[in-house]
Amino acid sequence: MIILLTLVEFLCGSLMFSYWLGRLARKDLKTVGDGNPGAFNLWSAAGYKLGLAGVLLDFMKGYLPLALFIESGMMQGYGIVLISAAPIVGHAFSPFMKFKGGKAIAVTFGVWSALTRFEVSLVYAIILAILLAISTIIKKGKPVSTEANAFQAVFGMLLVSVYLYLRNFSTPYFCFWFLNLLILSYTNKSKIAVYCKRKN
Repeated sequence: MIILLTLVEFLCGSLMFSYWLGRLARKDLKTVGDGNPGAFNLWSAAGYKLGLAGVLLDFMKGYLPLALFIESGMMQGYGIVLISAAPIVGHAFSPFMKFKGGKAIAVTFGVWSALTRFEVSLVYAIILAILLAISTIIKKGKPVSTEANAFQAVFGMLLVSVYLYLRNFSTPYFCFWFLNLLILSYTNKSKIAVYCKRKN
């Protein structure tokens, strides 16, 4: 059952809604901005309306199937680790994009929302908002670079572990968190490398 649910979640995560919405708007996201086929690049390329639709769809493919599986009682123990990570992996390595996907931020929010009834996703959002506010203050109101945003996404997920520890989340949640951190680190590695070079 775990293998079947993992495959279903991977397939759901691999559906590249934002990229397909971009194609409908005659925008190839792979040739726009940083080439990321995700919702935030769609926002930049085709405007906020399609961007919001992309964010919502990417969030829902992480949230809805997982929430249904949880409510049905099909997920227990360490089974949540692979099943929860699958849609994020699917988005990051989509077979529809020759295994080159997006950064998986919106999907990550969807998965944590389903797993914890929005608790951890809200904490992650607050952490990112605080990091963004600090960066904006340091830059004296100037726009924060995409490289800084990538670093904050990964660093923010690292800080989520503190909350998980303080709230006494069980080991399977920490295992999933670690996989999530690894995936985000990988999908943002090039921008983080540029960010770190600028800081040196």
